[in-house]
Amino acid sequence: MSIAVLGAGAFGTALAISLAQDGRSVGLWARDPGDMATARENTRRLPGHAFPDSLTVLNKIEDAQDSQIILLAVPMQKLADFLTENATLFQHKMLVACCKGIDLKSGLGPAEIIRRTCPTATPAILSGPSFAVDIAAGLPTALTLACEDGEALQAALSTSNLRLYRSTDLVGVEIGGALKNVVAIACGIAIGAGLGESARAALMTRGYAEMQRYATLKGAQPETLAGLSGFGDLTLTCSSEKSRNYCFGLTLGRGEPLPEGTTVEGRATAKAVSNIAQQADIEMPIAQMVVAVLDNHLTINEAVDMLLARPLKEE
Repeated sequence: MSIAVLGAGAFGTALAISLAQDGRSVGLWARDPGDMATARENTRRLPGHAFPDSLTVLNKIEDAQDSQIILLAVPMQKLADFLTENATLFQHKMLVACCKGIDLKSGLGPAEIIRRTCPTATPAILSGPSFAVDIAAGLPTALTLACEDGEALQAALSTSNLRLYRSTDLVGVEIGGALKNVVAIACGIAIGAGLGESARAALMTRGYAEMQRYATLKGAQPETLAGLSGFGDLTLTCSSEKSRNYCFGLTLGRGEPLPEGTTVEGRATAKAVSNIAQQADIEMPIAQMVVAVLDNHLTINEAVDMLLARPLKEE
């Protein structure tokens, strides 16, 4: 069964490399492929990791038509438009969303966007603690694959270094992957501002509580958040400078100019989640603090004071 990966950012490229290492037929499509086909590596997004022989760079997106399994490695905020533009291509396919976040316009996660734009397709979510460079290098990585009936898909996407755990809770898995990015920005702000490791630990813990509250609101299974796509991803993303969202927060906390051209999914997700939480009257002070800092409504010091001034309560 051939596999196509649509989107050749670092993560999409790494997944394509890992899948092709075991001899699977894998196609990798990029809107702007550059010299990938001749160089046999993604020199712009993931340099130094050669493409296996069974990995083919697709010339056009229609070349993915023969693939029954399609991994969607496009930015979350572009997913809905991308699926709408190519809906005929995705009919009756297994669509695996590899992006993490919540759509700012609709407030939907990737699974529901797939259902609404491609109703004949089977939606799935691939999420968990992982960095592209580790996957591409063949280092052991474990992820969660969420799908209503995912045994065949689990077998098709597992590799010698990529171990997939199956779940049927698509909502819980996508919420874990989305909200951990918001907490990672907050943790980066704390470390960048010199608030210390204890402050980061507190933000991770209370951020995890926010993730559980939001998951419960959306009908997810709370135990899903204790797995790879929740607690596991939160731990990795909030503690490593390989994380784009954490590094984005570090830059904010240090008062440095923000980098341009880097996808930081937690930025839009924080705004989407804060809007939904406010409408539902649930407390998500860390997400709201991140939004206030991003919108320049609060300074870092004012945001810290706001969190510390919250009423004392039981844990």
